[in-house]
Amino acid sequence: MTGPTVPVPRSAEPEPATGWAPTWALSRAVLLAGLLLVAGVLLGRVDLIVLAAPFALGTAYALRRRPTALPQVWITPGDDGPLVEGGEVTAAVSVGNPDTVDYDLVVVRSRVSPWLRIERAGFARDESPGDATPDLGAVPTGGTGRSVADRPFVTSVPRSEAVDLELAGRALRWGRHPVGPAGARVATAGGLLVSRAVITEPVRVRVYPRTEPFEAVEAMPRAAGLVGAHHSRRPGEGGELAGVRIFAPGDRLRRIDWRVSLRARQLHVAATLSDRDAEVVVLLDVLAEAGRSGGVGGAASVLDTTVRATAAIAEHYLHRGDRVSLLEYGPAARRLRPAAGRRQYLTVLEWLLDVRAQASQHEPYDQVFGPQLLSSDALVVVLTPLLDERSAQMLARLTRAGRFVVAVDTLPTDLTPPKDRGWAEVAYRLWRLDRETMIGQLREHGVPVVRWAGAGSLDQVLRDVARLATAPRVGGR
Repeated sequence: MTGPTVPVPRSAEPEPATGWAPTWALSRAVLLAGLLLVAGVLLGRVDLIVLAAPFALGTAYALRRRPTALPQVWITPGDDGPLVEGGEVTAAVSVGNPDTVDYDLVVVRSRVSPWLRIERAGFARDESPGDATPDLGAVPTGGTGRSVADRPFVTSVPRSEAVDLELAGRALRWGRHPVGPAGARVATAGGLLVSRAVITEPVRVRVYPRTEPFEAVEAMPRAAGLVGAHHSRRPGEGGELAGVRIFAPGDRLRRIDWRVSLRARQLHVAATLSDRDAEVVVLLDVLAEAGRSGGVGGAASVLDTTVRATAAIAEHYLHRGDRVSLLEYGPAARRLRPAAGRRQYLTVLEWLLDVRAQASQHEPYDQVFGPQLLSSDALVVVLTPLLDERSAQMLARLTRAGRFVVAVDTLPTDLTPPKDRGWAEVAYRLWRLDRETMIGQLREHGVPVVRWAGAGSLDQVLRDVARLATAPRVGGR
């Protein structure tokens, strides 16, 4: 990943040579030369003085030019565009030599998030802007499928040059994953001087969730906007024919139905239903986490299912021109305002990177729905594992308030019971029965609960909700 010169952070600017220390090799050379010289003088032996001369002259020659600045270390993430789960991730740990002496030995080491599996690593020397020939033969590469980023890498850096330790691998899970901190130690003057460890701050790599395939029926409970892809029950400019009526002031001439007008001897126009956009509110229950995440292609935890399903639902409805907003049911009560378009989809993906499970001892309902009232026409899709009774109470409150609610069960189906001895298995079975009873009670209260299964998960539920929305209200309600 050799390219143009990367700007060096302020923390990596040259410093005075206060971080250099002698090595054991220098101590041994000085001690040995001194002992031989003293012994030769005391014993009157010229051969000992001649034997000490190479050690003294070699040490003096190696120390003739001492380093004046510490090495520079910085991390550069790859610029391959948006990174999605399972995609190729690249980064570079660069070590620069701002000094006038060569670095004989440079040891570089970097920490990397376990969700970034680094499989290939190597040095590339950046000698000139046009030279992009990597040198990967002197370092180990990852061929066993395990990360190689935790190994120390060794190279040399000539004066006024920089060397890039290129890291390449796969991103296993969504989120903001750190590359670094990275550190380097340098030996110079023939290995007689060594620098202190220079450490740079980590750089976070954004990995967006992989969008699961999702399609839903056209049915929506109610539509709110003036333009969109859904047919409403209100008359207006649209493509759905609602009937024929007598011409009225303000009607467009192109709407005149000449056949009916000639037959009735009075102008009639074709009445249509307006096309309206819908508002979809995706509510994420972050009160609890369950299951173990295996990354892309592995087992999915509650948060994995929640985040990936949210990205799929948002992409589907935003692609159709609807407005989508996000809410967190938890102590943080984060909220993303409703909007439509490609920009909103990118904002949704960025917003999802910060989703975290947060336990709370207090009821977060007032924090989430107190100051912000949901639109009465919005479709509320609640992604919840139903592990907390407060989540069930929240669903019941929304339904009693007249909102159109669809609950999506995100609890993993392969959740294994505890393997402890004693009553653990019995307690797990009782918890399962209690949870099924809670789901049954929600359905009795009119809350549809469906398990997330990718494409077509919500088709039948959306049809039922749309049919209930268009049904006549009893007693004027």
